[in-house]
Amino acid sequence: MSQADPDGTAPEGRVAGDGVAPTVLAQERRLHRDLGFWGLTAIGFSNIVGSGWLFAAMYAAQTAGPAALLSWIGAGLLCALVALVMIELGATRPEGGGTVRWPLYASGRLVGTLVGWSVLLSVGGTAAEISAIMQYMAHYWPAIYNGHTLTLTGLGVAAGLSVLLTALNWFAVRLFARLNNLVSVFKVVVPVVTVVALFASGWHSGRLTDHGGFAPYGYAACLTALAGGGIVYSVNGFQAPLDFSAETPNPRRTIPASVLTGIALALLMYLALQVAFLFSVPEQLLGHGWRGVSFDSPFGQLALILNLHWLSSLLYADAVLSPGGSAYVGVAIDARHTYALAKNGTLPRFFMRVDPRSGIPRRALLLNLVVIVLFLLPFGGWQSIVRVMGDMYLLIYAASAVAVAVFRADPGGAGTAGWVPGLRWIAPLSFVVSSEFVYWSGWHDLRLALPLVLAGLVLFVTMWRPDHGSSLAGELRTGTWMVVYLGVLTLLSWLGTFKGSGRLPAPYDSVTVAAVSLAVFFWAVRSGVRQLTAERLRAMAV
Repeated sequence: MSQADPDGTAPEGRVAGDGVAPTVLAQERRLHRDLGFWGLTAIGFSNIVGSGWLFAAMYAAQTAGPAALLSWIGAGLLCALVALVMIELGATRPEGGGTVRWPLYASGRLVGTLVGWSVLLSVGGTAAEISAIMQYMAHYWPAIYNGHTLTLTGLGVAAGLSVLLTALNWFAVRLFARLNNLVSVFKVVVPVVTVVALFASGWHSGRLTDHGGFAPYGYAACLTALAGGGIVYSVNGFQAPLDFSAETPNPRRTIPASVLTGIALALLMYLALQVAFLFSVPEQLLGHGWRGVSFDSPFGQLALILNLHWLSSLLYADAVLSPGGSAYVGVAIDARHTYALAKNGTLPRFFMRVDPRSGIPRRALLLNLVVIVLFLLPFGGWQSIVRVMGDMYLLIYAASAVAVAVFRADPGGAGTAGWVPGLRWIAPLSFVVSSEFVYWSGWHDLRLALPLVLAGLVLFVTMWRPDHGSSLAGELRTGTWMVVYLGVLTLLSWLGTFKGSGRLPAPYDSVTVAAVSLAVFFWAVRSGVRQLTAERLRAMAV
């Protein structure tokens, strides 16, 4: 028996025989394998291209000026590194809600619970898409948005939209894929038309050097723009096909191709939109530099200023459809995550049930509907949700880098022959880069995000049961690295120069984060291999 999951299910689908595994496997078999390459690619692309393309170009320019182009390229490199890690896991260990399951396999219940809790919190990303729809709808219905947050009327409309998206996900996955393919086509056409129209309306030369130069706020602002400017949030979503890896007939072939294709298409589109925004903003709006350029609906209002009324009408229509498409996919992904959390035992197994006719985890859908509506209450604006949610996603990437290294290092594991070459150095580099991106998002965001994740310790203690197969002390030893990691990142954020106290000056703050992250990574891998060995010995004893 290799790498048995604490629930009694090995990653390869074998059973460790604790009485719970048959229930888990029965629900997993109800998932329908109806998604091919184009369906998975459309899921990834649609999840990446949501409200980000409508807002991030302006927020990034406000934060870093023209140097925001470097931020997009940096985000693309992050995607490439993390995608290789995730592709390895998705292609060799396909499973519904895999991004939640892999950290549990590799690092035990404590890490699995903290990652699962952060995933549950990241449901707020779907709330962000719905909030973005409301902001653009305010162009026609001002009563739903007051310029900063949703009004009471807006909250009611947003809640109704959440119910509609949940209802559309209620039926078979094949119907979901077909609807999403149609939405994805529109989501490609409108941004392309926008870029061409803005370029044709007028090209203001010298934009890369005027108004403070290429980096008017310093190159450090490029790092801040990654999270604070919404770039990380905007390019995030490429991992979406991985959570459907149990619903495709040939994951080894379709998962890598669909993930990489989705990233390439989305990154090219975002770079084109950023360039179009930088070169088409009228000169009179730049009197106070790029930080003085502010729109409630960036591309829609810019089109009106440039007398492109037809484009503005098209954009305001797409402003509902594009984030709506991402929210539609987000609701489906959230349900797979919640389903996986129930399999983990982080949530009650009541939410694990898959409807046998549709292949949809409907109870998980209903739970996520409640969480989405709750997120709409305290966070009314797109950017305020984005700042915290970007950090949550990056923690998931870091945990996945540890997982793939643990599976590679485990001498008794069946998955030691890897699918992606070079993971020996890709995995630690991906962990370090993910940590840096979390740190660069700034103290004002991390002081909320990281303690929120650590609050998952309460969930871990509450859901712990003696029949999980390992001792509580053993689980604490195996997962302590995650608690230390989050605590040290919070401390370094307060000490550092990214909206912190500045007691640890640049670039030594980022160097310290890299050194600490590398040390934590190897600690985590060693703990994970020890945990898998102990699990195997217990299974053999039984």
